Amino acid sequence: MQPPEQNAKAEHKAKPEHKTKEWRLIERTMMGLQKEQRSARRWGIFFKLLTFGYLFVILGIYLFANVFTSDIDDSVDHTAVVQVKGMIADGEDASADKIIYSLRKAFADDSAKAVILRINSPGGSPVQSGYVYDEVKRLRALHPQKKVYAVILDIGASGAYYIAASADEIYADKASLVGSIGVVSSGFGFVDLMEKVGVERRNLIAGENKTFLDPFSPLEDKDRMFWQTVLNTTHQQFIEQVRQGRGDRLKENDQLFSGLVWTGEQALELGLIDGLGSSSSVARDIVGVEKLVDYSPKGTPLEQLIDRLGVSFGKTIATQLGLNNSVQLR
Repeated sequence: MQPPEQNAKAEHKAKPEHKTKEWRLIERTMMGLQKEQRSARRWGIFFKLLTFGYLFVILGIYLFANVFTSDIDDSVDHTAVVQVKGMIADGEDASADKIIYSLRKAFADDSAKAVILRINSPGGSPVQSGYVYDEVKRLRALHPQKKVYAVILDIGASGAYYIAASADEIYADKASLVGSIGVVSSGFGFVDLMEKVGVERRNLIAGENKTFLDPFSPLEDKDRMFWQTVLNTTHQQFIEQVRQGRGDRLKENDQLFSGLVWTGEQALELGLIDGLGSSSSVARDIVGVEKLVDYSPKGTPLEQLIDRLGVSFGKTIATQLGLNNSVQLR
C-alpha cells in the first residue's frame, strides 16, 4: 500500500487530466455546432440569392417582353375597348385620366373602327364622370365616322350610367343593373356618443360655416337645407346630361330620375338602353368587326408582375415606391 501522502498526490494529478478530456470533448462539440451553423447560414444565403435571382430573371424576361410586344395591332381592323371598371374616382382604375387617355388612343387609331365603353361600375364622383362624358362628346364631334357604344356588364349605375349616356348606343345584359340616376352624400353624427363617453369637443374656427357638416357637431336645419340644394343642383345636372345623351329615346316615367335601379330588360322598356347584348355581340353584329382590342392602361410592368404573382400587399408597395370623399353618384 502507498502512503496517504502519495495517494493524495496521485488524485491531485488525475483530476486535471480528467478535466482536460472533458473540455476537449466540449470543444469538439462546440466546434461541430459552429460548423453546422456556418453551413446552415451558407445554404440559407445561397437559397435566398437563388430566390432573388429567380425573381429578377422573371422580371427581366417580363420587362423585355413588355418593351418589344404590344396588345394593339395597328395593322388589323378591330373594335376598341375601353374599360370603366370599379369605383369612378381620382386615383382609381376608373379615374377620368385613365379613361380619357384610353379613349384618345382609340379614336386616334385608324384601325379601330368603333369604340366600346365596357362598363362594370356602381358609380362614383360626379366630377370624374362629367370629365369623361364631355371628352366622349368632344371626340365624337372630331371623329364623326367612329361610333361609341356603351356595354354594361353586371352594373352600370349612377356615375357609370352618366358616362354611358355619352355613347351613341347603350347595350346591357337582361339581368344587368342599370340606372340609379340620383345623388347621395352620407356620413355619421357622433354628438350623443361623445356626451355618453364624456368627450369634450374643442373646435376653433374663423368663418361661421367652417364646421359645416362636422360629424362631432349637431346638424342644424339651415345646414341641412343648404346641403340639400347642393345635392339637388348636382342631380339636375346629371338629369340634363342624361336627357342630352338619350334624347327622345327616354320614356317619361315619374321614377326615371328617382335613383331607382332597373334590370336590363326594364331599362330597355324605359329607353335607358338600346338593346340587349355583350361586347362581343356588339362588335360582331353592330360594328361588324369582331376582333376586340383593349386600350385600357395595363399599369407598369412591375405592377403587372406583382398582380400576377398574387402578392396581397403589392399595390401598397408599388404606391410607396412611386410606381405608379365627397358627393357621389351611386
